[in-house]
Amino acid sequence: MRYEIPAPMLAKASAAVPDPAKFPDGLLYEPKWDGFRGLVSWDGETVEIGSRGAKPLTRYFPELVEAIPRLLPGPCLLDGEIVVATGPAGSQRLDWEALSQRIHPAASRVQKLSAETPAMFIAFDLLADGDEDLQQLPFGERRERLERLLAEVPHPLHLTRTTTDPDLARRWLAEFEGAGLDGVVAKPLDQPYAPNKRTLFKVKHARTADVVALGYRIHKSGSGVGSLLVGLYGDDGVLRQVGGVAAWSDAMRQQLVEDLAPLVERDESGVAVTGEGERSRFSGSKDTSFVRLRPERVLEVRYDQLEGWRFRHTVQFERWRDDREARSCTYEQLETVAGYDLADVID
Repeated sequence: MRYEIPAPMLAKASAAVPDPAKFPDGLLYEPKWDGFRGLVSWDGETVEIGSRGAKPLTRYFPELVEAIPRLLPGPCLLDGEIVVATGPAGSQRLDWEALSQRIHPAASRVQKLSAETPAMFIAFDLLADGDEDLQQLPFGERRERLERLLAEVPHPLHLTRTTTDPDLARRWLAEFEGAGLDGVVAKPLDQPYAPNKRTLFKVKHARTADVVALGYRIHKSGSGVGSLLVGLYGDDGVLRQVGGVAAWSDAMRQQLVEDLAPLVERDESGVAVTGEGERSRFSGSKDTSFVRLRPERVLEVRYDQLEGWRFRHTVQFERWRDDREARSCTYEQLETVAGYDLADVID
């Protein structure tokens, strides 16, 4: 028996926790885990971990590859999230930076990190059980089968908690962020598994901040602004790059070049000065250079959460704030989230 790993089922954004009364069989709410989406295949001989993209994750998580055949009661195909937790007992939280370090070309480095910061797998769907394909069953039935399958399975494999109570889901949305979670997902109970379809609903934290435009990258087409780099001032007075704004329309990309031209830093000969953007293990050979801007113009952006000094995800442009001074754009304006122990989130 060999499972074909499908593309994962996806979610579309919702501004609020959806009302279950609007769905024929109601909704099941889950915490939204902030990790790597993983589809785990254990066919009785081989473990494979598929990802949301084209890159398999199997080689990056040897501790899970070892645990899965040892702990699962039989062959199956699971959908879930790979996460890493750090911090002392009683105040652990998900750690995106520690997780992202696992995507490394050196097997020795991966092996070292798998011992220092081992990963967990949080299961939230069951697509196959033995030789039975479950993808056409309603989600409510798949969830029941998943609960039976994982009833006695210990760490590092976990079953995500769920509720049918929208009020409890709203409480999770407020509280679980303190443990590093990303929001709440709502899943219609009557739906089959729909690979690559956005038929689920995700509710994430939405906040705004005023940031300083630092520079821009040229769009991959070679014309217009592809992304705008933004920054915030720290307590030490240093302006730090905190993220980027993208997803401009074709017309806006061209307009931005014109609007930002007066701010472009130029050398003595009038040539635009460029800088080198921050690299990550996901950058590869990608060109990270950007056109530098004098840090004078302020814009308001929407963001979901902060990870260290940076915004966790790409932020969205809200409006220009020409009424704000760049020096007033500090970290102090950002909302502080109360801590919450991850152990109280994992059943």
